[in-house]
Formats: sequence, structure tokens, C-alpha cells
Amino acid sequence: MKKTMILAVTAMLMTPVAAMAERDGATLYNTKCIACHMTGAAGAPLFGSAEQWAPRAAKGIDALLVSATNGLNAMPPKGTCGDCTDSELKGAIQYMLDNAK
Repeated sequence: MKKTMILAVTAMLMTPVAAMAERDGATLYNTKCIACHMTGAAGAPLFGSAEQWAPRAAKGIDALLVSATNGLNAMPPKGTCGDCTDSELKGAIQYMLDNAK
């Protein structure tokens, strides 16, 4: 009984940690960014388009993170990922940059 209680309490305490696990760039792109970046909606640079991403890549990832965090043109702050961390957004941006070469 005592072991069961300890395991149950441990599982409860671990749940928030598991729920807060960082998502990788590919996951974010495929769940949050794809809607606009696959179609070019509202002027979003197309996924995989070296031509459209080159001038953005030249600004550097930190400048792109600022744009993503604050929003740019029709893109709202953090795009469609209001719960994304800066690290997660940076991963999604890097994923898109890596696929635009």
C-alpha cells in the first residue's frame, strides 16, 4: 500500500514536467506553422523555397526569432503557437531554414 501511494504521488508530480517537454522544430512546423508556410497564406515564405527564405536567412536566426515572437505583417505574435517558448520557436525557424537550401 505504501509503495503504491509513493508511486501515485511520484506520477502526479512528474505529470507537469512531462506536459512541459520541449517540442522540436519539425513537430512545431507540422502542427503550428504548416498552415501558412505550406500554402504561402498572407505572404508567409513557403516551406522549402530557397528563394523566399534567403533574404530572411541573411538576417540571422536571432532577428527571425524577434520577428516570430513579435509578429510580422499578417503573422500574429508567435504565429499560431501562443504557448511556444523562444527555444521552440527557434527550433521551428531553424527547421524551415534548413529545408530551404
